Amino acid sequence: MPATCDVVVLLSGTGSNLQALIDSTRTGNSPVRIAAVISNRADAYGLQRARDAGIETRSLDHKAFEGREAFDAALIELIDAFNPKLVVLAGFMRILSADFVRHYAGRLLNIHPSLLPKYKGLHTHQRALETGDTEHGCSVHFVTEELDGGPLVVQAVIPVELQDSPQSLAQRVHTQEHLIYPMAVRWFAEGRLSLGEDGALLDGKLLAPSGHLIRI
Repeated sequence: MPATCDVVVLLSGTGSNLQALIDSTRTGNSPVRIAAVISNRADAYGLQRARDAGIETRSLDHKAFEGREAFDAALIELIDAFNPKLVVLAGFMRILSADFVRHYAGRLLNIHPSLLPKYKGLHTHQRALETGDTEHGCSVHFVTEELDGGPLVVQAVIPVELQDSPQSLAQRVHTQEHLIYPMAVRWFAEGRLSLGEDGALLDGKLLAPSGHLIRI
């Protein structure tokens, strides 16, 4: 059994991916321990989810700081007080500074609601429908200085159905996010997942540029 891997989760909203992570730590002798949940919004419902699970919470209002670098420096100090091995972005609606990303290089994961490199940024479900894509999904990736551009770890691929709306597509993608994010975090906690010079490594082997693909 691997040693416990302390994780800090950053979020800005409802925390559905946090809930999936919390639920996953309660089964199967998980090596993951969520040490703290931090939000830039004191009213984020994700903080309540954490409190309900007995997890420490902190909030840090980005509007109280003179610019991105000052906020990120304070956020680093707050995160590092918990000494995490991994930092997980779960709907953290902030573009992170280069200094922040470098500080956590190789131990910072994000989930994005598209099949990266398609549709970086926002409104991914609408954009997939407007383009006429037959497949859509979500991606877990290591965070680098390129927005939504870090090496891919795992992607879940779902078919786009004729009657899909952005809302129905989002709901089905969320279901897959709640499966693949805990999976990737557990891989990291077990020492199976790491970031190498040429990309993401799983069990010591370089993953394909698309990461580990799961088709639904």
